[in-house]
Amino acid sequence: MATPPLMPKATAVWLVDNTSLSFEQIADFCNLHPLEVKAIADGEAAQGIKGLDPVMTGQLSREEIDKAQDNTGYRLKLQEAKTRVPETKRKGPRYTPVSRRQDRPNAILWLVRNHPELKDAQIMRLVGTTKPTILAIRERTHWNSAQLTPMDPVTLGLSSQIELDMEVEKASKNLPPKPEGEVETTLLPVDETTSEDAMAAAFARPAPSQPKEEEIDADAVFARLNSFKDGSAAPAEDVADEEIPADPFAGTADAAESDVEAESDAEPAPESDADEAGADDTAKDEEATDEEASDKS
Repeated sequence: MATPPLMPKATAVWLVDNTSLSFEQIADFCNLHPLEVKAIADGEAAQGIKGLDPVMTGQLSREEIDKAQDNTGYRLKLQEAKTRVPETKRKGPRYTPVSRRQDRPNAILWLVRNHPELKDAQIMRLVGTTKPTILAIRERTHWNSAQLTPMDPVTLGLSSQIELDMEVEKASKNLPPKPEGEVETTLLPVDETTSEDAMAAAFARPAPSQPKEEEIDADAVFARLNSFKDGSAAPAEDVADEEIPADPFAGTADAAESDVEAESDAEPAPESDADEAGADDTAKDEEATDEEASDKS
C-alpha cells in the first residue's frame, strides 16, 4: 500500500476544490476509496474539514498536478521528504474524536447486522470501541438500544472504505464454504467496485422524470366562458323588468303612522267601582283631619 499524504481527507478536499483531477487520481494519491472522494465532492462527507494544500506542505509540486490534469491515466507521486521520521506503531484502540463518539453505537449496530462475520477485535479496530459495548449492542442490552439506528461507519467518518473492505475480506476467508445458489450479502470486492463500468454506473445520474402537461384546447375554454356570460346575462334582464319601488321602506313607515293614530284616537277605559270607593274614603279622611285641626286652634 502506498504511503498516504499528511491528513489525507483534508488533502482530498483541497484537490477536489482546486484541481480538475479525477476521483480515481485523488483516491489513489490520498489512499481513499473513489466513492469517498465522490461523497466529498457532493458535500456528503468531510463536512467542516478545511482543505490542506499539498504544495505548501511539500508533498506535491505544481508540475506534478499539471501533468496529472493533462493525463487522466497518470497517478500522482508523493515527493520524498527531506527528513525521515520513524513511523510509530499505534497502541490500543483507535482514537475517536469527541464529536463523533456518540455515533459509535450506531456504527457498531450497522457492522453487526451487515457483517456478522466480523470478529469483535476487527470491529474494535474499525470503530475504536470496547468488547462490553459490542456485546451489549448484540444482545440488545445497551442503555440506548431503543434509539439506535444502524449507520455506515464510513459515512460517519469513523473508518475508511478501504479499511472496512480489508477487514471484511479477512473475515470472509475464515467462513465455511457457502452452499451453491446462495446470494452473497456482503460488500463487493474493491476490484469490482472500482472498475470502469462500476464507476460509470455509480456516477451516472438519470434525468428526473417530469410529469406530462395536459394539452389545453383554447376553443373549448373560450366556448365555456361565453356560455357562462350568456347564462349570467339572462337573470339580469329579468330583474330589470320587475317594478322596484322608489322607497323600499315607504310602506313600513305608513303602516307605523297609522298604528300611532289609532292608539291616540282610542277612548280611555272607564274606572272601576273599587277605584271610586277608594277615592271617596280618602276625601272623608281629609275632611275629618281638617275639622280636628280647627277645633284645636
